Amino acid sequence: MDYAVIMAGGSGKRLWPLSRKKRPKQVLKLLDGQTLLRQCFQRLSLMFDNRNILVLTNADYVDEVRENLPELLFDNIIAEPVVRDTAGAIGLAAAILTKYDADAAMAVLTADQLIEPAEVLQQALKDALAFVKKNPDDLLTFGITPTFAGTQLGYIKCSFARKCDECKNRIYTVDAFKEKPDEKTAAEYIKSGQYFWNSGMFVWKAKTILAKLGQFLPACMEPLQKIKIDWGNPNQQNTLEEWFPKLPKISIDYAVMEKTEKVYAIKLDCRWLDMGSFAALADIITSDSNNNIVVAGTSQLLDCKNSIIVTEDARHLIAAIGLDNIVVVHSPDATLVCHASQMEKIKQLLEMIEKSKGEKYL
Repeated sequence: MDYAVIMAGGSGKRLWPLSRKKRPKQVLKLLDGQTLLRQCFQRLSLMFDNRNILVLTNADYVDEVRENLPELLFDNIIAEPVVRDTAGAIGLAAAILTKYDADAAMAVLTADQLIEPAEVLQQALKDALAFVKKNPDDLLTFGITPTFAGTQLGYIKCSFARKCDECKNRIYTVDAFKEKPDEKTAAEYIKSGQYFWNSGMFVWKAKTILAKLGQFLPACMEPLQKIKIDWGNPNQQNTLEEWFPKLPKISIDYAVMEKTEKVYAIKLDCRWLDMGSFAALADIITSDSNNNIVVAGTSQLLDCKNSIIVTEDARHLIAAIGLDNIVVVHSPDATLVCHASQMEKIKQLLEMIEKSKGEKYL
């Protein structure tokens, strides 16, 4: 059968103070009152039975995820006891699926992306699932047509687009994965026409990705096997808490995708955004006449321009005078004010807050 696995474990430090240790970015209500997690689920629920949709998230986020997705079965929301990056999370999902369905095909998606129109992704997923059913040893990812020379995104180099029976999209051969380039290199990538943004979404057979993890990351096999054996049994939670932390902390790209052969891609021609910072709101929200991005139920700006104003509290008035290129983010117990050019220092700021104030505001 076909399954969808939603990765919903990222903390989103660059979206502080809205995003917190117990409230990740994927459950922030910044898009007309909807969360990114909810939008991701709705895209998938049109293709997959709810019983075949799993969500992997940090143990601290489970209550928030359940509140966002009440349709999901209790056991379909899987709590990772510690953070082990995408290789561990994907391995866990694959191990669980193969226990109940040896021939499971799994689509792996992330909960923090904006994708429009949804139909583009849905067709690509249908094609990808059809492809891996005929080519069960292959791995498939999705490339995003780049719209600018982004330096905070990974790239995939692709060649030779071929037709595939039962697929509307062409299937590209992936030649290389490239991590975040400098601006000059990114511009060269785009000019060549051979590079797409790396979406971080995948489709493969669960047993195939487990075999690849065993080949390239053998240290993960004993923990995954122990967890698989006890999954669904009374020892499930104890075994998960004992063995999951022993998984190597590494991304699936580094662990498998950059090392293996027979990797393919489908190009997504759509509006795509990895919601990694408040600056990304400029690609979602229409600015006012002074180029301000305002996500607030109540605000009053005087002589402000090129600024970002954000609050989830529709009753809280944000009033500002004379701001230029400033970010203001309000939450019930903390407010961020910073120059837009300094937003990359938020993680440094959080380290300072933790040292001086503890974890209360994290």
